[in-house]
Amino acid sequence: MDQQGAASRGERVRGDGLWLGLDTGGTFTDAVLLDGGRRVVASAKSLTTHWDLSLGIGGAIRAVLAALPGGARREDVTLVSVSTTLATNAVVENRFSPVCSLLIGFDEPMLERSGLRREGAGFVVQVPGGHDATGDELEPLDEVAVEAAVREHGERVEGFAVAARFSVRNPAHELRARQLIRALSRKPVTCAHELSSKLDAPRRALTAALNARLTPQIRHLIEALSRVLEAESVDAPLMIVKGDGSLMRSDVALEYPVETILSGPAASVVGAGFLTGLSDFIVSDMGGTTTDVAVVTGGRPVINAEGALVGGWRTMVEAVDMRTIGLGGDSEVHFDRDLVLRVGPRKAMPLSLLAHQVPELLADLRALATLERLPDFPTQFALRTPGREAPAHLTSLERRVYEALGTEPRRASVLVRNAAGLQALRRLADAGLATLASFTPSDAMHVLGRQHGWSVEAAELGARLLAVEERNARGAKSAASAQAICERTLEHVIADTGRIVLATALAHDPGLEARGGHWGLLGDRLVADAVGGRPFSALLRASLALATPLVAIGAPVGAYYPEVARRLGAPLSIPEHAAVCNAVGAVAGVVSQTVEVLVNQPTFKVFRVHDPAGTRDYADAEPAIEHARRLSRELALAAALRAGAIDPHVETTLTEKRAQVGGSVDYLAEAVLRSTATGRPFAGHPHATATHEA
Repeated sequence: MDQQGAASRGERVRGDGLWLGLDTGGTFTDAVLLDGGRRVVASAKSLTTHWDLSLGIGGAIRAVLAALPGGARREDVTLVSVSTTLATNAVVENRFSPVCSLLIGFDEPMLERSGLRREGAGFVVQVPGGHDATGDELEPLDEVAVEAAVREHGERVEGFAVAARFSVRNPAHELRARQLIRALSRKPVTCAHELSSKLDAPRRALTAALNARLTPQIRHLIEALSRVLEAESVDAPLMIVKGDGSLMRSDVALEYPVETILSGPAASVVGAGFLTGLSDFIVSDMGGTTTDVAVVTGGRPVINAEGALVGGWRTMVEAVDMRTIGLGGDSEVHFDRDLVLRVGPRKAMPLSLLAHQVPELLADLRALATLERLPDFPTQFALRTPGREAPAHLTSLERRVYEALGTEPRRASVLVRNAAGLQALRRLADAGLATLASFTPSDAMHVLGRQHGWSVEAAELGARLLAVEERNARGAKSAASAQAICERTLEHVIADTGRIVLATALAHDPGLEARGGHWGLLGDRLVADAVGGRPFSALLRASLALATPLVAIGAPVGAYYPEVARRLGAPLSIPEHAAVCNAVGAVAGVVSQTVEVLVNQPTFKVFRVHDPAGTRDYADAEPAIEHARRLSRELALAAALRAGAIDPHVETTLTEKRAQVGGSVDYLAEAVLRSTATGRPFAGHPHATATHEA
């Protein structure tokens, strides 16, 4: 697979145009073309270029357009949609643009719980104001304080986040603060009540701050992608995948970039359902860096009710309930302090891939393989990431290591002298300033003949170096064979993969989830027996088996999952185009927007509708609920159309909470009207207008 990408050609186009799906993964950027959103007619891959995403995206787009089926033209592309790890990685790596968060009516405990005093969280200003649980004003908004915060921080930040106490019950102070900010600054403003209708002001504030901080990153992606599409003469609406797997237009994503958190894993779930036609299954997406596992029931992925947890930040973003392990085709294989072979969680470029790109690496590996006593870190090589400059905040050790890097791969033992230096090198790799290469499962699969395309000799030499490293550390007389190291790597990946699949299945039933990574003595023994460890008992037979199909997607899955499924007793589906499933999911999803409107009874015989624009009181429950129903449907429909849906369908549910008076008479305490508008994405000329039936 070269840097320009590799493509597969499909069938002749039929129907109403081509849909282009893209996924920017940790290792590869994938591209697919779907015929009118129905079937894959071409696919391509290109290496992801983290220092400039447009290069990898451009390579994938050019490769897939070169594989256009007979009679098709670039003008036939009527929709483009992308799933991305950009927001997720920015949160995990704490790479943010500076913002100012205005917290209206927050006391000190609320501020502490928000986490916005965490290092790198930006500027935080507490402003008097806010409302109570009924939507009544606690104290007037201090407009002077809002204006002062804008004047003090406006030139130093990329945006503003505004969160007010009980803004989901009355958003008036957030809306007024936004007016004041916009009168003084052209920087974008995020209001917390627009991101979630759930109570918990501190978490809403955190989510709003993350949203404001992610805007520049998403803008960079959209601008880069737009430039590539323009250069390739593709003129079509551009959509982005949300964390729940649904789609939204790119201009809407610029306003709500936090909703793209976990976009990539969500696209994998959607793509798995599309490619298999299944409605109930467990999906396991194995990429280069991680394995992500989720449950799908009734054709819909299970959503995390508590909000997406990313990088230690608990957001209020609705996202697929995904369990993730740092295990992928590009996970680093190493020995721990007890000389036990481990795989991951760190990622590295496979030696076989690096030698494929830089054949001169083979000479260095051959020289190392002749040594009886190896240098430290014998399987690790590093090079500087092109196009990146060292930031000013590097430590002195990090700067020395960075300056020692070159554009060609060098041994880690030449670059660093000890473990502290290696950690500094790894931090540079985490920051995207360096590429670290090592022996990985992808290398093992090349040696075992289960994967092809890169340098088998480099992979085998890496396995031999690991074997000698183990022999020397143990003081043994002979080293294991390269084949044995690769087979142990394969077994480790299979067992860990089976464990995360079982953990996901067990956690689907309340009370069966692992506690601290364990299920108790019996549970741990059952899991170990199922995934291939020690037997459950010498005298008793017991087993665990999945009661639902296992769908495996991702480029490496063919090498591992037949055995994983066999051990778990599960029907296995590895669909055609599994290697580009995320890109399929990016364009196979629907547009879906949900709006909730609350009705409660703050005082006897006063039924209050909490409209996102304010509040409205009724003397009876029935007209209040009817108004809330109509309002939620209208707002959901408008949101879906704005997000890019065509002819959306609206479904509304009513949830009531009733209380009793005197033990016999009940009354309505609260009602929630939840409307979801769903429709296919609008495909065609990007400047055309989508319509709908009322």
